[in-house]
Amino acid sequence: MKKIDLHMHTIPTVSETYFQFSLDKLKQYVDSAELDAIAITNHDMFDLSQFNEIVEAVDCVVFPGIEINLESGHVLVISERENLDDFQLKANAVSRKVVNVGDFITFDELVQIFGDLNNYLVIPHYEKRPSLHAETIKRLRGFISAGEVDSPKKFVRMAKDDTELTPVIFSDVRIFEGMTKFPMRQTYIDCGELSLKSLKFSFRDRSKVALSKFDGNSLFQVFEDGQKLSTGLNIVLGARSSGKTVTLTQINNDCENVKYIQQFSLVQRDDANYEKEFNADVARQKSILADKHLTPFKTVLDDVLNIDIDVNRRKVAEYLESLLKSAEEAQKLDSFSKVALFNETLFEVGEDRTLNDLISSVRQLIENIEYRDIIDRHVDISGLKALACELIVLLWSKAYERKKKCLVNDVMRDVKSKLQLRTSATQVKDVDLYNVMLEHKKISRFNEIAKLLQEEKVIFEESFQGFKVVCKQRAFSGAGEIKNLSGQRVAFSDAFREYSNPYKYLAVLKANDGLTPSEFYKYFACIDYEILNKDGFTVSGGERSEFRLLQEIKNAQYFDYLLIDEPESSFDNLFLKSEVNQMLKEISRNMPVVIVTHNSVVGASIKADYMIYTAKEIEGGKLYIEDTLGIHQITS
Repeated sequence: MKKIDLHMHTIPTVSETYFQFSLDKLKQYVDSAELDAIAITNHDMFDLSQFNEIVEAVDCVVFPGIEINLESGHVLVISERENLDDFQLKANAVSRKVVNVGDFITFDELVQIFGDLNNYLVIPHYEKRPSLHAETIKRLRGFISAGEVDSPKKFVRMAKDDTELTPVIFSDVRIFEGMTKFPMRQTYIDCGELSLKSLKFSFRDRSKVALSKFDGNSLFQVFEDGQKLSTGLNIVLGARSSGKTVTLTQINNDCENVKYIQQFSLVQRDDANYEKEFNADVARQKSILADKHLTPFKTVLDDVLNIDIDVNRRKVAEYLESLLKSAEEAQKLDSFSKVALFNETLFEVGEDRTLNDLISSVRQLIENIEYRDIIDRHVDISGLKALACELIVLLWSKAYERKKKCLVNDVMRDVKSKLQLRTSATQVKDVDLYNVMLEHKKISRFNEIAKLLQEEKVIFEESFQGFKVVCKQRAFSGAGEIKNLSGQRVAFSDAFREYSNPYKYLAVLKANDGLTPSEFYKYFACIDYEILNKDGFTVSGGERSEFRLLQEIKNAQYFDYLLIDEPESSFDNLFLKSEVNQMLKEISRNMPVVIVTHNSVVGASIKADYMIYTAKEIEGGKLYIEDTLGIHQITS
């Protein structure tokens, strides 16, 4: 197995902050990490003279490469170690196009510059930011050798999925003067000789790529001294003050996207402050669920927000009055009032919201990344683009027609106005009766929906490790509740008097200049969120701590590592051995979990995949731990 790091930077560019390259530090990194091959991949540039200097200095194979800003993400293009003058010219072509922050080259430009991409090792940012757009990945797929990830969690997940790219993890390190520690992100590959051809061949077989030399993807190195961790469940076991927490802190500092639950952090220490903190967390969850539940109602509310039913009634009354009066004067019409345009109705020129929404929906299907694979299985991307273009052309056509109608309406208004000045006959008032009835129906429907929101019912319920999370909707019991929700120093007493009539209530809210219309939807229904224990009662102080621990563990799925420091210091063994251990075992199937404990009972009960035993050793003022691999310095 060869150890490789094909992503590192030796020259600062516009894409990053300045650093001073150190050849000595690069040599130290290659030697300490025992690397068999590296690639120099600076952003959008290649320096042949520096490359040759590096080749002479380091004791490993060095490949020439470049990291390119390609449309929506980054891609590594690595060349064979020959025809370097030609590679320099191609890299220079990229450098001329990427001059400022935000510049990039297109896929077509990439092919135009480098020609046949099969001659290179092409590795895009995949499960790593900034990752390439799914459409670009699709176009590159025939040339891609592997996909770069940024954590063991993502590496293992992709390694298990035959539909994914072969994963690789590299340091992406800046080699600079003054570096005090080197990264532990490298990949092992079973490729025989180290050449571009052998690497590309081996990347086709994901079984030839691993996180460790002898343990496959079950272990990965975490510290420079050789200390490893399991990609599953780890226990750090030892007596008090033996360096367990120091070890955990170092993992937290060296790794990225870590969920770290520190010792005593979830324990109720001060009743008042803890309750305030707990309630704030409940309020956040309540706000999330409230927004999710009420957002569809916001669309309904926005649709009636600018409707004024009194104005509509006045327009209809004026129309009917003018119509009757015009009928009474039928025998007295003169030549001006008999002109066809005298009582002509103006063209309706409203915006075509449906077409705009449809174009937005098609565009979302084209640009969506998260569900790209599902969309592509059912809808051809070229068909979607053709549909979007046809709809946009139709929108332009309708906009042109609307512009013509507006011009005609201007002429009609001018003619009608001048005719009216030359006759004493009554001109029938313009009114769109269809629109009046439509707006009346919208208000009626709005009232029905708002009243349904005020009916008490459970809108969300979840059982969670012996606890129950319940979210309910109900009517506000008073103006004070609405004021507390708004967070504004505004009185709601006048508005609340109309609360039983939603449209009138909305009208009073609109009349209050101290309120923001975009927040109105929150003031129609109260959302209650509570956490109950297994007996159906509101949780006690100790149960709050247990619930928060379980919640923190559950939320760790969005991170790449989970670290927990001595949970037995805060919770009893029975709770840990049941609910907590069960969740930890479950989540460790998908990510590295590290638990520090001094309790061998808890440590044994969880049945970890990997165990580290620590013992304190002090020598020359330096702290060491003794673990499964020997004695290792932790800190000075």
